[in-house]
Amino acid sequence: MEKTSLIKRITSLKKERKAIILAHVYQRDEIQKIADFTGDSLGLSKIAATTTSKVIVFCGVRFMAETASILNPDKIVLLPEKRAGCALADTITLERLKEEKREYPDAAVVSYVNSSASIKAESDICCTSANAVEVVNSLKEKKVLFVPDKNLGRFVASKTDKEIILWDGFCYVHHYGIKPEHIELAKKNHPLAKVMVHPECQPEVTKMADYVGSTAQMARYAFKESSKEFIVGTENGIIYNLKTHNPDKMFYPASEEAICKDMKMITLEKVALALENMQYEVKVPEEIAVRAKKALDKMLEVKVK
Repeated sequence: MEKTSLIKRITSLKKERKAIILAHVYQRDEIQKIADFTGDSLGLSKIAATTTSKVIVFCGVRFMAETASILNPDKIVLLPEKRAGCALADTITLERLKEEKREYPDAAVVSYVNSSASIKAESDICCTSANAVEVVNSLKEKKVLFVPDKNLGRFVASKTDKEIILWDGFCYVHHYGIKPEHIELAKKNHPLAKVMVHPECQPEVTKMADYVGSTAQMARYAFKESSKEFIVGTENGIIYNLKTHNPDKMFYPASEEAICKDMKMITLEKVALALENMQYEVKVPEEIAVRAKKALDKMLEVKVK
């Protein structure tokens, strides 16, 4: 089915199913274009919590759909591609986390939202890349076991007096796909551009940036900043969103290698099939969801500047 026909089919099915389509900013351009809302994983989950739609088509990866389901237990959450996972989330298992908790019994466990529901359930509190520093500083414990992204953990450690115990996990897109040499070349090609990068990048990369922040924070920075050119150090799908909201500005990917294969698994055809067949529902078992929601709710209580 050609693209125009697919979009018409999706529009019709969405109305029929009383559904809403949410798309992460790392998704393909055409997926972001048909979405009712685009944003980061937690921002989209918050939108899901306030929608009157009973069906949520979450165009992202599994942990995002899980989070949406945890926060919206009365709604049907569909993930158009059931294999869309997260290599970062896969770096930590429940068994290994329990082992670390036994080794550091006096440490609070802070889990990045880029983790499975079972990991969230075993955590004291969750965080996003936008609020990680505030979350860590809100804890009474002096020692924090930060899982699973070591680069984000290092960034947090540079902003707090607390002892941060790092997990040896990372996002391959940010860790390997965006390197110092990529930033150097981009700056050479675009000398007037501001450099903004994600805190999941290696410290050597974040040190070269004019701004370090989450996808939502980068979007706000680009909108407010007077500069007309930006080098973007995160998954390249965000470029579409940045251009859409800043048509008078130029955005250049820091690296052409910054592509998440799982994010790109979702296509228009798969969105149509998800709605047509109501397939690939993501539902977190209640005993896990209840505990994970406590960690997420604690995070939502933390005030961010």
